[in-house]
Amino acid sequence: MQPRELGRSSLTVSAIGLGCMGLNYQRGPAPDRSEMIALVRAAVERGVTFFDTAEVYGPFTNEDLVGEALEPFRKDVVIATKFGHDLNQSRPSGLDSRPERIRQAVEGSLKRLRVEAIDLYYQHRVDPDVPIEDVAAGAVKELIAEGKVKHFGLSEAGAATIRRAHAVQPVTAVQSEYSLWWREPEAEVLSTCEELGIGFVPYSPLGRGFLTGKIDETTAFGGNDNRTGLPRFSPEARKANRPVVDLLQEIGGEKHATPAQIALAWLLAKKPWIVPIPGTTKLHRLEENIGAAAIELTTDDLRHIEDADARITVQGDRYPQEEAERTQR
Repeated sequence: MQPRELGRSSLTVSAIGLGCMGLNYQRGPAPDRSEMIALVRAAVERGVTFFDTAEVYGPFTNEDLVGEALEPFRKDVVIATKFGHDLNQSRPSGLDSRPERIRQAVEGSLKRLRVEAIDLYYQHRVDPDVPIEDVAAGAVKELIAEGKVKHFGLSEAGAATIRRAHAVQPVTAVQSEYSLWWREPEAEVLSTCEELGIGFVPYSPLGRGFLTGKIDETTAFGGNDNRTGLPRFSPEARKANRPVVDLLQEIGGEKHATPAQIALAWLLAKKPWIVPIPGTTKLHRLEENIGAAAIELTTDDLRHIEDADARITVQGDRYPQEEAERTQR
């Protein structure tokens, strides 16, 4: 797997990373911890060098798992984590990016991840009560100077916020949901990243599993699966959105690839500074995702996908209103 540089940051990672949230959080019963540690290590052995977690996943337990799994490979991998949620549930917004809270958060993350410095530290959601300049220059910039953080990132930030943050502290990467069935970053964020030399990291690049082709309107989710509360995963929306999967299957049939591989290959073909981070708990899915890096989509392939996708109207919001309001600020 050829490495990719996140923008003009000099931070180089594998073309496909691993989103680690689902290893023990938000998707049904937690898998066996030892099996998930083995999965993370199998990813390293297969060339994955970019791993994504967050303080809020658990909370705390996901970072702890990732830290244990990657400790033997620390010099060979890049670990990204995130701050910014109000874990004490004391603020109406549910967010807390006050500089003093960030300093508290980083110490816990360093300990759980078993590292001396965090490679890429994202603000998880933009805090409406704290100016982004106070986050970027008043906290993260100081942590970088102290050697506790190497690179600064933003998650689900809007273009104006990205510009304001980057003006006082260089932003290495922006993470947001992006896939064939959620293309909102194309409106402003991707062009802003390109202009400023910032990498882009799509999470849920497989549409939370929908773009694998294994989910339809009859699929039953467990009560603690977070997809049950997402409008786009209602049975009606899943049925209506089947044409997106049909398109991926059509291209996959020509390339001897799965729908998931085509979905990832499409992202990789968009820009050389885009690095998707699909998540999985299964080794065969991990290998399938990694295999997408070897698939070449021609100009004609890309044109066909774009033309066909333009005729598809995806139904259902990706988040309920309260959560949607926390994005693209």
